[in-house]
Amino acid sequence: MSQSINLYNQLAKHKLFNKTVNFNLKRIQLALSKLNHPERKLYNVIQVIGSDGKFSVLRALRFFIEENKQTVSTHVSPSITDIRERFWMGDRYLTHQEIKKTIKTIEKLKIPLTIYEVLTLVFIINASNKNTDYVIQEAGCLWKLDSNNVIDFPLMQIIVNINKQHLNFLKKKTLNEVINQKVGYLSNFTNIYVGKQKNSVLKKIKKKLKKNKSNIKFSNNWKLIKKKNNFFYKDKNIKLNLNTKYIHSKGLLENLCLAIQIALDLKIEKNIILKTIPKIYYRARIDYLKKGKLTNNLYNNEKILIDGCHSETSGKNLADYLKSLKKSVYGVWAMTKNKDPDKFIKQFNGIFKKIITIPIENEPASLSNKLLLKIAKKNNFKVESSRNIEEALKKISSKEKKIICIFGSLYLCGNILNKN
Repeated sequence: MSQSINLYNQLAKHKLFNKTVNFNLKRIQLALSKLNHPERKLYNVIQVIGSDGKFSVLRALRFFIEENKQTVSTHVSPSITDIRERFWMGDRYLTHQEIKKTIKTIEKLKIPLTIYEVLTLVFIINASNKNTDYVIQEAGCLWKLDSNNVIDFPLMQIIVNINKQHLNFLKKKTLNEVINQKVGYLSNFTNIYVGKQKNSVLKKIKKKLKKNKSNIKFSNNWKLIKKKNNFFYKDKNIKLNLNTKYIHSKGLLENLCLAIQIALDLKIEKNIILKTIPKIYYRARIDYLKKGKLTNNLYNNEKILIDGCHSETSGKNLADYLKSLKKSVYGVWAMTKNKDPDKFIKQFNGIFKKIITIPIENEPASLSNKLLLKIAKKNNFKVESSRNIEEALKKISSKEKKIICIFGSLYLCGNILNKN
């Protein structure tokens, strides 16, 4: 873990690399040109774009492909507990030494890149030498000028849920502009899959894609259905039982269904998909901590659940799941800047018996626990603040049967997982 922190610090303090977000494809295209275009050696590139659900669709698809005895390299962002998680190379993650060595290669180019561009290059350079059957890239905030948007002919582009996030990066701070940035610059002559959306968003996406010459599939040709306590994927040809102990909410199950649709189109057989579903899990997405240092200090009737949701949409998804539980629910809340904590916390009205606000340790972009306390009070929550997670758990822990939900940021979840 210390190696990972050291790597991040090295990048943050680097004279050539810039920590600020600066969307521009010219820098990375120049770097790729000087590196003799490693991106052109990537086979069957699948790009996952949108606001919420990119990681869960990518991960499920990776599991299906690998169970099909094929190889896949993946680029995800952000990492949760270690920088290595960003770079899956078909059979293992890159080592810290391999990442450092690649960064030194990038340094020699003498190009002033952003840190995100450096990390994208680390992936492309290493993945280009692996010859995996597929390459899956998770886009960053937007898409038009995202550093992953350097592949001339991707095999497919997957559009997950789009909502009103990342407005701080846009001149026009509207949902229309978010949709334009993510959908208006997709490739032509590829395969585009559009996941579940609000009807108003779907109409705008369809309008944007009207002139796109790709093969486009919308999510109206499959359904997530529930019978008694079981969920199923259903389309006109097939019905599959979603036999999972790890995927709990409607939003995450819909992302699993989207990955199933794509896996079927990749000619992965039904029996392989059914065999794989129970193995798929998502860290920090409605994720129960089974054992560890933090859980060891609790009573047996208390469970910790972590979720990195930070938007209205993902917050509502978590809130809907928490409503279904027949236990008391307590919250531990932290968030980073450039989010909308007021709109976010409104999704949880009537759910938490109490919220403890905390800062995210070692995260300069963390909102203060005092500010979150004020926002929670304004929204009529019973709330206190604490200096850290240990202090917050002490305030909540008792013999009462309960769920302790730690939520609001993937960085917070990474911090919790490392402490645990």
